[in-house]
Parts: sequence; C-alpha cells; structure tokens
Amino acid sequence: MIQSYIQAVNAKFITGKTTEHSFRGDLQSLVESIIGSDYIVINEPKRQDCGAPDYIIEKNSIPIGFIEAKDIGDTDLEGKKKTGNKEQFDRYKASLNNIVFTNYLDFYFYQESELVAKVSIGEISGTQIKALPENFSMFESLIKNFSIYLGQTIKSPQKLAKMMANKAKLLAEILEKAVTNDEDTQEDSTLKAHFEGFKQILIHDIKPKEFADVYAQTIAYGMFAARLYDSTLKTFSRQEAAELIPKSNPFLRKLFGYIAGPDIDDRIKWIVDSLADIFLHCNVEEILKTYGRSTRMNNPIIHFYETFLSEYDAKLRKARGVWYTPEPVVDFIVRAVDEVLKTDFGLASGLADTAKTTIKIKNPTTDKRYNDVVPLIRPLNSVL
Repeated sequence: MIQSYIQAVNAKFITGKTTEHSFRGDLQSLVESIIGSDYIVINEPKRQDCGAPDYIIEKNSIPIGFIEAKDIGDTDLEGKKKTGNKEQFDRYKASLNNIVFTNYLDFYFYQESELVAKVSIGEISGTQIKALPENFSMFESLIKNFSIYLGQTIKSPQKLAKMMANKAKLLAEILEKAVTNDEDTQEDSTLKAHFEGFKQILIHDIKPKEFADVYAQTIAYGMFAARLYDSTLKTFSRQEAAELIPKSNPFLRKLFGYIAGPDIDDRIKWIVDSLADIFLHCNVEEILKTYGRSTRMNNPIIHFYETFLSEYDAKLRKARGVWYTPEPVVDFIVRAVDEVLKTDFGLASGLADTAKTTIKIKNPTTDKRYNDVVPLIRPLNSVL
C-alpha cells in the first residue's frame, strides 16, 4: 500500500502542475489503510485553538493526533529556518502534543514538542519520485504508534464538558430504553433493580427518563471526579475510577463497584468504557487550574457541574436552577442581610440570632426596612 501511494504521488508529481494540496487524498488513504477502521482521518478539519492543521486523526470522537503537510521538496520539517512557517511550526508543536510534519515523502514525528522519530519513504530523483522500500516497515510502525499515542489531547473545560455530555446523553437514552423494556417484559436485571432501589430509597415516583438522567450524570461526573484525583495519567478505566472514589461517599462507591465489576449490563458497558476513554485523554487537574478564576470559584470541580449540565441539558439546568453565584456577590448578600437584621430589626446576632422579632408594616411598598431586606433575602434563599 505504501508502494501504491508512492506511485500515485509520482503520477501527479511528474506533470509539474501540483501543489501541496494535490496529494492530500493520497496521504489520507494511506494513513487510513495503516491505522484501520477504528480511526477516522479528517482532511481539512475545523480550526483548533492554535490554528488549522491539515489532518486530524480521531478515535471515538477523541483527537489522537494531527498531521501538517507541506509541499513535496520542502525540507524544513523542523521549523528551523527563519521563514513564515517557523512561527506556525512552533505554535503547532507547543499546542498539539502528537503531530507529524511531512512533505509527503519525509515524515517527522513530534510528541510533547520533541522530535521523536523521522523516516523517508521516497525521494526526488530528477523529475520523478523514487521509492525507498527499505523504510516502509519503519514508516508503518511509526504511523501505528502515532495512532495509539495516549497524550492529554482534551485541554479546555468547554470541550471536556461537551464530550462528557454527549456520552452521558447517549448513556441516558440506553438506560431509559433498557429500564422501560425490562419493566414491560417483567425481566429481572441489575438495571431494573437499581431503578426500583431509586424509587424505594430516593424518589418514590421517579420515572424511567428521570432515573436515566440521574444515573447517567452520576456515572459521568463520578468518573470526572475520579480522574481529578488520578495520579497515573497514562492509564484510566472504569475499574480504576471505582478505586479512586473516596470512602466518604458510600453511595457512589457502591454504584461504581457495579460499574467496574463483571456483572455490569452489556447494554451500557461499551458506553461507560467509551466515557473512560475521554478521561484517558485529559488531565482534569490541569484543565481546571484556571477554571473559574474570573468569577472567584474556590472549588471548580463543584462549579464545573454547571458547565457540564448546560451541555447535557440546558432546559434541565434552568429548571433546577443550577447557576453559579460568584463568591463576592454571595459575600455581599450575606453581610448586607446580616447588617439589616441587626440595625433595622433589632436582632443583635444578625443571621446567627435565634430570637424572634415582631415588626409592623403598614405599606410593604413604602416601608424602608421591607424594601431594604427583601431584595437581599430572595437571592440569599437560593444561595443557601
């Protein structure tokens, strides 16, 4: 297949009318034939934060690596020359931790900004391209290794939330159908038992859809929390997530004991494993390092749920009132209410006062004390 690729490229090259875009389809087909059908190679993908690499390789919608192609004959695949390409090379190498730079014949493999390997499968000989078959095996091995690289390619809170939400929504759909079918057929299953347990212990009138929403979100966010405390970034699975759930949360530990065990329902096993793959490709601690800094959030893992839920179901987020109030605002509301209770209502300990007081309000629309405190108490109630 590599020999066929060289022949196809040469057939175009000898016309003397080619540009770097002329060989895009040939390279795409070559990479796809080597890495297999589990992956997808996208030519001309949407722009990344750092720019627009020519190809992106994905598995289960997760970016695995990138390829930037230059024209045949371009020898500066390390970005060393002081040309317009150097800034692009430096930016791509710094932002994309698994990328190949190529001129369709020479391939330079970079991981974590470092050149780790290079190989040539052809060379220009006069007006034609000559194959270098002695390097074919090495090239194939390097491309396969490139496709299984386990770097942290998910780097933004918004992207992580969106990918989590997409998996959680699919999981919820599967759960709802599974529980509904089990109810209709009176089939006994672990999922049905969990549904009945929810009804008995938590919400007696919960419906299959509501159960599926809660269950799917719990699994997705539980794995998110587990990954935050995971010190082994090169590995992650539903089994590892179960081990990382703190003992202080027995409900979650019991649920993840089922998720990690051999008795997990096959109808949801594959999607839970797919969800774990997402976290395998991100460093949650690094992603949350600056999350919420502008709104003064001291515990971003709690407030990230707002971002996740807005992607999962914006209407559900609104219905549940999942909105983060910045801490300076909360602090002002609490101090203001405390002050009004002390000065206008005669409660010496303010919010901490357990005494009762009686006030007379002739006209609520004109009484100063009423107008002072009510606008503050209403948001305070939602905060508390």
